[in-house]
Amino acid sequence: MRRRLIKKVCLLFGPRLPRIWLVLCVVCVFVIIVLSGLSSSSSSFDDITLAVKSDTYGNYRRLKEQAVNDYLDLTSLSLGVGNLKEVRICGKEREHYVPCYNVSANLLVGYKNGEEFDRHCEVSKGEAYCLVRPPKDYKMPLSWPVGRDAIWNENVKITKDQFLSSGSLTKRLMLMEENQISFHSDDGLMFDGVKDYSHQIAEMIGLGSDVEFHHAGVRTVLDIGCGFGSFGAHLLSLKLMTVCMAAYELTGSQVQISLERGLPAVIGNFNSRQLPFPSLSYDMVHCAECGILWDDKVDRILRPGGYFVLHGSSLSTKKGSMASPVEEFVRKICWTFIAQQEETYIWQKTIDAQCYSSGVQGAILPCREEREDSQSYYQPLASCVGGTTSKRWVPIQNRSSRIQQDEFYDDFESSLSALRNYWSLLTPLIFSDHPKRPGDEDPLPPYNMIRNVMDMNAHYGGLNTAFLEEGKAVWVMNVVPVRARNTLPVILDQGFAGVLHDWCEPFPTYPRTYDMLHANGLLSYLMSKQCSITNLLLEMDRILRPEGWVVLSDEVGSIEKARMIATQIRWEARVIDLENGTDQRILVCQKPFVRK
Repeated sequence: MRRRLIKKVCLLFGPRLPRIWLVLCVVCVFVIIVLSGLSSSSSSFDDITLAVKSDTYGNYRRLKEQAVNDYLDLTSLSLGVGNLKEVRICGKEREHYVPCYNVSANLLVGYKNGEEFDRHCEVSKGEAYCLVRPPKDYKMPLSWPVGRDAIWNENVKITKDQFLSSGSLTKRLMLMEENQISFHSDDGLMFDGVKDYSHQIAEMIGLGSDVEFHHAGVRTVLDIGCGFGSFGAHLLSLKLMTVCMAAYELTGSQVQISLERGLPAVIGNFNSRQLPFPSLSYDMVHCAECGILWDDKVDRILRPGGYFVLHGSSLSTKKGSMASPVEEFVRKICWTFIAQQEETYIWQKTIDAQCYSSGVQGAILPCREEREDSQSYYQPLASCVGGTTSKRWVPIQNRSSRIQQDEFYDDFESSLSALRNYWSLLTPLIFSDHPKRPGDEDPLPPYNMIRNVMDMNAHYGGLNTAFLEEGKAVWVMNVVPVRARNTLPVILDQGFAGVLHDWCEPFPTYPRTYDMLHANGLLSYLMSKQCSITNLLLEMDRILRPEGWVVLSDEVGSIEKARMIATQIRWEARVIDLENGTDQRILVCQKPFVRK
């Protein structure tokens, strides 16, 4: 019986039975080792506070040990473990580098008549990658509220001669000390100068004081040629969202100093292209000695019933009068002269959209409807009045704060939930990574660490709304990517700051100007548009201050790619599984303080 069984097995497997048994034994031992390895890694992995699941990448499934490595801190990789090549650090000449603004290069390719000072990213394409480092004596910005009124000299690029020669109203409100620039004196006289000026404007439009700006429908202000932000800082304290806007300056930049104070600011000018705002964006436009040319550029972004405030001597022919070309022009754009006090003039935009087509002699005609529908992202200037056919043509005095879109409420609810999750993650990280800061006397985050946040894919401004709902003392720059659904009008109608931007290009700001960057779905969107994720993260590193935070939420494939790039630019990074049954992941990064 036994021999028959052996014969059958031999017939089945051949005469070399012992060798097959040996192979089977080896395979069995290997399987046992693998299973025991998985079991041991599972028991050790269960001790980690953040539970992590293995994920499916394409057509294969990573082993659990690899999943652990993916979702833990990548400090070892950041220190150079592995074959990843770190991105080199730029030279000293790029400490304050802003891409796309190169006047000499613009002149060489033929830009002139003011266009050479505009933004031209196509001229600077192909430049070598490098990480913009802070100046040698750079110091961490002072926490608010102190940091709003004092900054470190070495953090910005301004000379003593530039400081002494500054002559505008807001530029005079500074005091340069040994290693700091202060924006009001100890006796408060300089700050009171701004307060009195704001009070004067309020009285000129018929209000009792500047705390009543909201009663006149004013919630948002664009401050053109903002000096160094003192007027905007005061309006911000009155809960008016005030955005500083000034042209690019190689040194003594108004935008750089305003952002270093933690105030909203963006580079831009009116030379030859529209600003990256839709029509009817602001309730008030303020301009102090800014040299703006008189045409319909301001009218396009000013809301119906909004105010244009001009401070300076260039309009006066003699006391109490205006130059006749100005009087003639404001009639063409249906503005009404409100008041004048000394060198301050105020006009109000009409609330009647029909005024532009009513046959007023020489009136500037409304833009064509198809132009109204196009995104205003650095488009050529047009000699027409914008916004007259828009559903948003609503006088600021009659405006409702209620947003009707259901999508907005969905965006807000998801952002509120996400913000709470972010803060639960960031708070222990801040305390553990910085044992000496915050101190016992400091308030909880974000009051000490985060003053401003850039939401790089803002949708309907849900994250901004969530910050307000949670009582976080930060302001948000809401960025809506071009070619995506243009939700910027909805964001601006809520009284928030926001711009359009093409993330295939650098953002118009100076280095080290934001404390936190956030993006939900931006990585996968840009990958679908064939934009470089490497360029995006390098740009994020440029505009993020040292020890600042990055929070990216996206599909696991996009997050995995961003994580690998993060190690090359020396970020400390960790990936977090939301455990919600989707392939969404969160990448939390912190930029180190690299001096060399």
